[in-house]
Amino acid sequence: MASAPAAAKPAPIGPIAGYFTQVFAVADAEVRKLRHDPSELLTRALQPAIWLLLFGQVMAQVRGLGPANGRYLDFLAPGILAQSVLFAAIFYGIAAIWERDLGVLHRYMVSPAPRTALVLGKAISSGVRGLSQGTIVYFLAIAMDIDISLAPADILGAAAMIVLGSALFSTFSLIIACIVKTRDRFMGIGQVLTMPIFFASNAIYPIALMPPWLRAISSANPLTYEVDALRALMLKQSTSAYGLGADFAILAAFTAVFTLVAARMYPRLTT
Repeated sequence: MASAPAAAKPAPIGPIAGYFTQVFAVADAEVRKLRHDPSELLTRALQPAIWLLLFGQVMAQVRGLGPANGRYLDFLAPGILAQSVLFAAIFYGIAAIWERDLGVLHRYMVSPAPRTALVLGKAISSGVRGLSQGTIVYFLAIAMDIDISLAPADILGAAAMIVLGSALFSTFSLIIACIVKTRDRFMGIGQVLTMPIFFASNAIYPIALMPPWLRAISSANPLTYEVDALRALMLKQSTSAYGLGADFAILAAFTAVFTLVAARMYPRLTT
């Protein structure tokens, strides 16, 4: 009597597929926190609404502040979106300090997942939060009759830039958390960094209005390139000053460097 054929064994997961599975597992765990506290999205909606409804309406009356052609609110909306993503991502590192205090970080450290997978997973989850901010700003912009492009390609490009920008500043935030190691110091440094990064960019005024020394700082500021890309993708009558390819390449390069640095420093947070 012929023996029954042996059940086929599942194909082993390749190293690349296994790596991205670990990245997804970390990202999924972080996104679940957002699902359990959806009220966070509502509170984060207040900041861009205040900037667009109050600051934008007032500053639109200042001559020469906006672009040569078009409304200032149109010019401002992509900058406020980038600002919302920055403010949410730059404080992402405080969650890592909380995880250390609760003992969660030690479980991550003893797992076989590479440190870069842990950092990338957190960066991707930060990108999901950034997309929620982007959705809010898009709805606000439509309600305020801002000249928003709803072409699918433009929306997908803006979403990609939001995820990339959020990943960049969240990994930068993890580096800060690894250096300061305490919540109080992190909050102080985070507040000190956000405003210079924001105001030394093209988010709320054109670079042409800046003095030469500030233009030089702005050219080294990754937020400048994020805003430039978002402005080209979000607005119908706007183009990128640096080129969309350059904007994406510069942010990707910053993100890659910050990811490697954060992965190398991440274990130090536990000591």
